[in-house]
Amino acid sequence: MEAPNPGSFLSDKSAKIFVAGHRGLVGSAIVRKLQSLGFTNLLLRSHSELDLTVQSTVDAFFAAEKPLFVILAAAKVGGIHANNTYPADFISINLHIQTNVINSSYTHRVQKLLFFGSSCIYPKFAPQPIPESALLTGPLEPTNEWYAIAKIAGI
Repeated sequence: MEAPNPGSFLSDKSAKIFVAGHRGLVGSAIVRKLQSLGFTNLLLRSHSELDLTVQSTVDAFFAAEKPLFVILAAAKVGGIHANNTYPADFISINLHIQTNVINSSYTHRVQKLLFFGSSCIYPKFAPQPIPESALLTGPLEPTNEWYAIAKIAGI
């Protein structure tokens, strides 16, 4: 890895960084990487400590903790069966999570927000490798359509 740009969040190892979804696959890998790079002020909250679907709770957290950077890796995820069985949960919960975190990041003047999408936001038959220009050019994979729609709304 190159030396960090002085304006980059990588230049301040004590900056407050909120990693939403730090227990998931992506979030936990990000936390491990940040810790290995020497970051000392990671804000990590489990779902039981901070319900990201409740705007007032998210806003209170941002007001109290004042994160400088936010990494949004939190999401309700599941397999094909869960996606097919609970489509309303996948779109609703994910829209709430990302809208609340994005809104509080804006309201509390977070310097940088990193939001993770997913390859499922691209059409089922997108060319491989998938170019960014393929977004919204065809139907989504039906087995994760509602999760994908929420992710598209977030980006």
